[in-house]
Amino acid sequence: MSRTVIQVEGLGKRYRIGLAKQPNALSQLIGDALRAPIRLMTAGSNNCSDAQANGGSSNGANEGTIAKYDSPYIWALKDVSFDVKEGEVVGLIGRNGAGKSTLLKILARITRPTEGRAEIRGRIGSLLEVGTGFHPELTGRENVFMSGAVLGMRAAEIRRKFDEIVAFSEVERFLDTPLKHFSSGMQMRLAFAVAAHLEPEILLVDEVLAVGDASFQKKCLGKMGDISKQGRTILFVSHNMVALRKLCPRAIRLEGGQIVESGDSDAVVGHYLQGNTDAKLETEWDNPETAPGDHRVRLRSVRMIPHYAADGLITVHTPLRIEFTYWNNVANAVLNVSMILNDAEETCVFSGGSGHRPLPAGLIRHTVEIPGDFLNTGSYHINVMIVKDGSVGILLQNNTVAFEVVEGEVVGNWYGRAPGAVRPKFEWKTETIENREIMTSDAKDRG
Repeated sequence: MSRTVIQVEGLGKRYRIGLAKQPNALSQLIGDALRAPIRLMTAGSNNCSDAQANGGSSNGANEGTIAKYDSPYIWALKDVSFDVKEGEVVGLIGRNGAGKSTLLKILARITRPTEGRAEIRGRIGSLLEVGTGFHPELTGRENVFMSGAVLGMRAAEIRRKFDEIVAFSEVERFLDTPLKHFSSGMQMRLAFAVAAHLEPEILLVDEVLAVGDASFQKKCLGKMGDISKQGRTILFVSHNMVALRKLCPRAIRLEGGQIVESGDSDAVVGHYLQGNTDAKLETEWDNPETAPGDHRVRLRSVRMIPHYAADGLITVHTPLRIEFTYWNNVANAVLNVSMILNDAEETCVFSGGSGHRPLPAGLIRHTVEIPGDFLNTGSYHINVMIVKDGSVGILLQNNTVAFEVVEGEVVGNWYGRAPGAVRPKFEWKTETIENREIMTSDAKDRG
């Protein structure tokens, strides 16, 4: 049985709003000294304005400020508890400000918790910010050694892995160039390469895939996959739900500094994406002068009409009708209206068009049907494009319709999301082309 390597109990982190902590560096002292006159000017201006608004009484202004802000504190984390076993790869998801990065900083011993405890059993490596330990005036080569030392690597260990780190980062050509001349993507490559070649038992990763091209993101995912296969533990924060689902069998969802769900990553990510989708079945523009488009074409409306079942939900079995209405202002214009259906991860599920045809001037409507038993569960939105003469783009309007498709009746013991972008229900023909039982009996009779 795997041992517990991360144990978090009742963890909380509270910050005070508007008041800085005591300065602990010369740069902070200098900054505070420079800001002091501005603070006095701002405070005086605010007091005067507030006093005038309260009939000349500055005391009234102060009382109003105190009443407006009930507490000078905010909880970034509150009563967070969970365990992580050795070798687990766990994803942390949630909106910006949910407390993900604060949690990783506490686990990395960068920040102290206000309450509760976090017990770590094993050596930690962390990549919480791109370029940790980097200095712009030093070369890439020098920064590898400095960043490695900051992350806890010994000099001998850095030298032993130096060639491997540089090869992974793909910045060999610029290795002796000062870092200030590196692009942000190149810095990210070098930073991740250093952190990924640590040999920690626990790796904390925060949004390393936010920068970099697709090929390097794939390379990063592959490296983290290799680390997980070596039995190491990974806590992975990302807004890339495709990457998180692929890498992490388990996910924890945070909202407002608290855990609201923990379990299978497909289920947790699905609920998170559903919660972030605002259903919008119709968008209209009443004014033909200001609606999306130009003097040739103006969009009037996009509407989706589900053929609801009795429960009033759009399920995988629900047929959908989508109507596109627009003003065509040029007689006999050859137009094609296309719909692009994207999922919550901005992946195109499919696209289709009305076909290029000459149309009279006036209000035009196109209708398309999406049959039931075609779309998979998930969140979707529709983008609309109008093209003239097969090549001239007139209009592109995003997110005109948004909707959620949920599971219908559950068959058997499968409660997860079916694989695939779509899940069409085809007609299957079944026939017996050879009866094994009869053949066996005939063979026995002949014997």
